[in-house]
Amino acid sequence: MSAPLLPRPDQALHDRVLTELGMDHASVPIPAPAHRVPLPSRLATADLAWASVASVASVAGISAELDPDRIALSYRSDRLLTVDDTAPSVWSPYSGFWRSRDGWVRTHGNYRHHAEALLRGLGITDLDAISSAFAERTSTEAATAISSEGGLAVVVSTERPAEDAALRRTPLLDVRGVEGPGRAPLAPEIPLPLSPVRALPLSGIRVLDLTRVIAGPVCTRTLALLGADVLRIDPPHLPEAEWQHFDTGHGKRSALLDARSSEMHALLAQADVVVLGYRPAALDRLGFSPEVLAERYPGLVIAQLSAWGVDHPERAGFDSLVQAESGIALVESADGDRPGALPAQALDHSAGYLLAASVVALLERRRRDGGTWQVRTSLRRIAAELLGMPRNAEPAPERDVDPAPHTAHFAIGGRRLATARPALPGLDFRAPHEWGADQPRW
Repeated sequence: MSAPLLPRPDQALHDRVLTELGMDHASVPIPAPAHRVPLPSRLATADLAWASVASVASVAGISAELDPDRIALSYRSDRLLTVDDTAPSVWSPYSGFWRSRDGWVRTHGNYRHHAEALLRGLGITDLDAISSAFAERTSTEAATAISSEGGLAVVVSTERPAEDAALRRTPLLDVRGVEGPGRAPLAPEIPLPLSPVRALPLSGIRVLDLTRVIAGPVCTRTLALLGADVLRIDPPHLPEAEWQHFDTGHGKRSALLDARSSEMHALLAQADVVVLGYRPAALDRLGFSPEVLAERYPGLVIAQLSAWGVDHPERAGFDSLVQAESGIALVESADGDRPGALPAQALDHSAGYLLAASVVALLERRRRDGGTWQVRTSLRRIAAELLGMPRNAEPAPERDVDPAPHTAHFAIGGRRLATARPALPGLDFRAPHEWGADQPRW
């Protein structure tokens, strides 16, 4: 008797996502890609990317065929980006792998305040001394010293199968109806506005974007692509890198505002969705925890993303750091010594698409059942999912892809911008606005 056929890894992940979102996955199977998504790695990065984008297409009712090449270039959008025909430098010299006395440390210093904290933690004043400063310390000593100063550094670790298996027993997308601490009643049914264009299911939906750095912005960029009115709010004291905003700011307005201001609460009162990308503890201090938001603004759909999960509320992080600490970097090592990396910031991009799928599904659930809804996930939870998927013995050869048909061009404030076109078929991005150029109002 032959063994039953197991579902494709991408199909299995897609089905799990739809089940967690309360949908019948049997009614929306995803076809196999025409060829593998060209994101070659030992881990199942291609399957993760295909399933993540397909999940958005499924919940948004997009039936057009997905393009594996388009998905790969979208996941690597920073490599396609040019501003005035020049590719920006996307990694700071303070970000990378550093050999320590007993292994490796991964740092992230793209933001100036993180780079300055790294130097303070190591007790040095310039980049020239950084290699020797790491070589003098163990990995744990270096990472602890940097973190204690507010910098970002992790020990590059081997994978921990028992920890990953425990994480995989928790929801990938933790969905729940939320009532605030005062047990405010759940909102009555709030209809999802009918779109005048069938391809734009979120027309009329207001999304407040409180996120930074790839994952959250990819989520809200996708919601804008689906027709939502997305307003991104940033703190005035924390400038964003221009290239990073241009890479993920498509279709959104951008404004600067103190989160504690009355204007912020006015925006929340009129929003349908808020997407949160800051550390859980920072949100608590601002009074923006999902429970508090649910109590104050019944009917809101609340999407929360963090690097390490709500069990680590004070801990900041980025995709590259989660790859390093979770074991992904050593799995992807080319020589068994120096750590490697996934072929894209795949944890970030996948988190963005999966959160976007969740928002679309929960807006429909709110339309049908009423209520206030929350979904949360983390880069670490997605890393555990990837580490549990079937692996490749060796990465596939790199596939040459002509970027021309997958590139969009915009003129923004006298600048020429070239960016990746959307992974979702049949839709095109609207141009990003300049960072902070809009007023904080709907």
